[in-house]
Amino acid sequence: MPAPEPWLRGVLPNVHAVTGHLLRAAEHIREDAEQALLTLTAAQLWATPNGMTSAGFHAKHLAGSTQRLCTYLEGGQLSTEQVAAIAQEKFGSESPGDLIAAIHAAFDRYEGVIRRLAPGEFGTVREIGRQRIPTTAVGLAIHIAEHGQRHVGQLITAAKLASLTNG
Repeated sequence: MPAPEPWLRGVLPNVHAVTGHLLRAAEHIREDAEQALLTLTAAQLWATPNGMTSAGFHAKHLAGSTQRLCTYLEGGQLSTEQVAAIAQEKFGSESPGDLIAAIHAAFDRYEGVIRRLAPGEFGTVREIGRQRIPTTAVGLAIHIAEHGQRHVGQLITAAKLASLTNG
């Protein structure tokens, strides 16, 4: 019998309920992304069936955007290198293993930031982008999980289409 989805694996001991849910969401994103990517060949990874964005894009964007959003969650602003990397996410030659490693690195960082974020800091203001749009730390942490789930869903769909059309 397969393991239950991460959110059904029980309460994390000694972890605030919100923090625990965010950690479980990260776990779910990692597992779903890895499972989808491991089904693909290098050619399928960057295929764009019917003009859709590739599974490779969604994986690369998932890792890159999570790293960028973690910069904001840590109270920083993006470097010129981070901004420049955004334009490169649609293209790549990375292997499925390379992208899995990038996703794991991004979510290692996310989980570290989440574990260091005390519940009393959930309402702390974080500023997003050049316009420094204010949001709360917990709102940003939740957005990272939501955004990750959105792209892992698109990654799964793109992977299935690529395997059907580029078998």
